[in-house]
Amino acid sequence: MSDTPNRPRSLLEAVELTKRFGALVANDRVSLAIRAGETHALLGENGAGKSTLVKMMCGLLHADSGELLYEGAPIVFPDPASSRAKGVGVVFQHFALFDALTVVENIALGLPGHQPLSVLAARIDDCVHRYGLAVEPYRRVGELSVGERQRVEIVRCLLGDPRVLILDEPTSVLTPDESENLFRTVDLLTEEGRAVLFISHKLDEVRRLCHRATVLRGGKFIAEVDPKQESFGSLARLMVGADVPRTAPAIAHALGEPRLLVLHLNVAGDGSRGSALHDINLEVRAGEIVGIAGVAGNGQTTLFDALSGEKAVADHESIVIDAEMAGGLSPTQRRALGAGFVPEERLGHAAAPDMRLSDNVLLTTHGDGHVVTAGIIRRSALFAHFQQIVQKFDVRFGGKDPEARRLSGGNLQKFVIGREVLRNPVLLVVDQPTWGVDAAAAAFIRTTLRQRAAEGCAVLVISQDLDELLEFTDRIAVMSEGRLTAPVPVAETSREAIGLAMGGAHHAGEGHHAA
Repeated sequence: MSDTPNRPRSLLEAVELTKRFGALVANDRVSLAIRAGETHALLGENGAGKSTLVKMMCGLLHADSGELLYEGAPIVFPDPASSRAKGVGVVFQHFALFDALTVVENIALGLPGHQPLSVLAARIDDCVHRYGLAVEPYRRVGELSVGERQRVEIVRCLLGDPRVLILDEPTSVLTPDESENLFRTVDLLTEEGRAVLFISHKLDEVRRLCHRATVLRGGKFIAEVDPKQESFGSLARLMVGADVPRTAPAIAHALGEPRLLVLHLNVAGDGSRGSALHDINLEVRAGEIVGIAGVAGNGQTTLFDALSGEKAVADHESIVIDAEMAGGLSPTQRRALGAGFVPEERLGHAAAPDMRLSDNVLLTTHGDGHVVTAGIIRRSALFAHFQQIVQKFDVRFGGKDPEARRLSGGNLQKFVIGREVLRNPVLLVVDQPTWGVDAAAAAFIRTTLRQRAAEGCAVLVISQDLDELLEFTDRIAVMSEGRLTAPVPVAETSREAIGLAMGGAHHAGEGHHAA
């Protein structure tokens, strides 16, 4: 991995790093060099060791053997602050933001020194205008969508003026236009002589953006390649070790009765963008998958919270689950009607970070009757159900029953999806189902949702990935500024039509029943 006279110098280099967690070898003599002026991709399946490697390169973990080099000289980062001081910035999949604080307050906590918030807000605005990352300094983080929170993390990192920028699945919750803006940012950073490590499961992005790619599998270095000279299939095979399965084709089946009815749903906003809902009408029948597209921050989070029972609605008749009025019911009561919910933010919302996985299963199954009887937790039944989720959804981790925060993002997503699917719900509402998972896991999740629909479940999918929605949903609606278009069959729409609706072109026809 040493530099040659014809290559840019390595700013940060991992040399045969090894890290063990008990019997699990997460990284086995892995080497990688991030060079000035280049974007370097780090590829691998969920659980391949990417997150462990990144954490060692920024001081969050320490290697059992091997070394780090910074500009060719050995270096040890005792903690993340020391790596930031050397110019290594990281934007992780899971955000480190405080919901009760504003954007500018959160960013201030992550920067050294002290400066007036008004001065920092002006710096944020300058960064926003330079890089095209839409961030409002004085909005409270708790009001932001996942996509908006991602932009806050990126801006916070850029304000630290990093020489090495590590981006962990940065486009997983961004729209195509937002991703294009990010790519322009990355190109500008490398033109300035910085080094970028780009971790992504979106191989089309890697082939377009990255100069080199390192592939890990099972914690080991597999190859370093020029992604522009590789095909989607060849990169996927390096990652998986075999051909990647595709989403199973739809199974022909008849549709049943409506499992979800949303009738003239209105939710008052708090003054922030995308917090209000206006006359939402929607029907999802047994056996179909309905997708909701839209730019982050246009009401999708509010809609999910209203459907799941986390946000109160004034009209209890505006939400009907399996023929029962549910607008006034709690999340547990709605689950008792046969509903299942997978929120977009898996760590902190879908799963409690410091609780063991089995206890996270208990959080959503305690009312089902088979793991809690007469107020007593049946631990054997709970653990057996937990093991079933792990086995059927190929959830990989070290240890017997780790805390949720110990899982990689993709494995935690598979766990959360499996926890809801194996409850056999009649209605399943899923927000960003394949955020940050590898191609094989994404195909498995989509196939699983299709199978549930074929078995009579009504599935509602909220996603910013248009390719995903066009691939496996039956009908698509679009949210813009808290309003929802009437769902249309996938065969009768196009990417262009969806794009126009995402920009608000549907307003002339709003307010009609979307059955």
